[in-house]
Amino acid sequence: MYTQQDVLDFVQEEDVKFIRLAFFDLSGRQKNVSIMPGQLNRAFSDGISFDASSVEGFQTADKSDLFLHPDPSTLTIIPWRPSTGKVVRMFCDIQYPDGRPYEKDSRYILKSAVALAKKEGYEFRVGTEMEFYLFKLDADGNPTRQPFDNAGYMDIAPDDKGENIRREICFTLEQMGITPEASHHEEGPGQNEIDFHYADALTTADNTSTFKWIVRTKAVSSGLYADFSPKPLEGKPGNGMHINLSVKSSRGEDDKELLKHSLAGILAHVGEMTFYLNPEEDSYKRLGSAKAPCYICWGKENRSQLVRIPASKDGLRLELRSPDTMANPYLAYALVIHAALDGIKNRMTPPPATDEDLFNAPQSVTEKLARLPQSLDEARAKAGSEFVRKALGA
Repeated sequence: MYTQQDVLDFVQEEDVKFIRLAFFDLSGRQKNVSIMPGQLNRAFSDGISFDASSVEGFQTADKSDLFLHPDPSTLTIIPWRPSTGKVVRMFCDIQYPDGRPYEKDSRYILKSAVALAKKEGYEFRVGTEMEFYLFKLDADGNPTRQPFDNAGYMDIAPDDKGENIRREICFTLEQMGITPEASHHEEGPGQNEIDFHYADALTTADNTSTFKWIVRTKAVSSGLYADFSPKPLEGKPGNGMHINLSVKSSRGEDDKELLKHSLAGILAHVGEMTFYLNPEEDSYKRLGSAKAPCYICWGKENRSQLVRIPASKDGLRLELRSPDTMANPYLAYALVIHAALDGIKNRMTPPPATDEDLFNAPQSVTEKLARLPQSLDEARAKAGSEFVRKALGA
């Protein structure tokens, strides 16, 4: 956890020549501007300005100046850049010229959710499971829809051709301060999954964004294309971003009761959140098949449910299975935290667990269950709720 002075010393002592100042647009796409070491003091004291009217959904041309203020605790070397004349990256807070936080800064929105939870006496820990496809490139270097291999779930080489790339990704994660826990081939042809260690919500969101950047970079260096879209191949499994959540109370409240209330809050608000958890048209082709849920229910160890309570020895947690990998993790985690807090505050109780395999259950079972939105338009209509406006701002 570097301080401002630590960063200044590191840049001078470690032959750093470029500092990338990174931020995110509303969709979660990473943007950055590079500065030289001589500009670093100014970045910390005054910020580095950018044209916010050129970032979709940000500002208009008449009020386009916003400023990037680097967060020194996020300093990391970019390991695939030269070792002589190093390149480092820091995530930034976005501010108005007068120093006010910018309301559309995704990191600010998540920081606000974490601060609210802390004020109420709770800390949430978040872990993600990220899936992606690897596709071959054509002769001109453009992505195709031809999978890198035809292996299946947890297959091994030579059928699984992604072993070496996953290894390189894991090594790079470690070099950038992220702890990978498991990696394997997923069910789809060319589909892979890498899980990394849980942390506080902001760190996990930063790690999620860094992870996607690493995967895409390593894929390109291997002559491949990494696809995080929710349903790359028709009739094959989609890419999910399962969100694992646990909660602790500073007042010594029972973990099991807190998780029960959190679960109830998430179930109560998930329809309103879906536009941000599943933000593309193709997101709704994924839901309802290949272990991607479409009914609003929960169960223990049941992967056909929206929320699963895993049989884990690492501690009590829940797993929200509907989000996909195109979600902005900062907004997704912020909404999940707000929903869990609402459940805790109002001592909500979840409905009874559903034990059936809902992918093969008869209509007599499924017709009694509420469904997630079935299209992007339906999700957008639900996202205008008071809950979402309170969580994300107008």
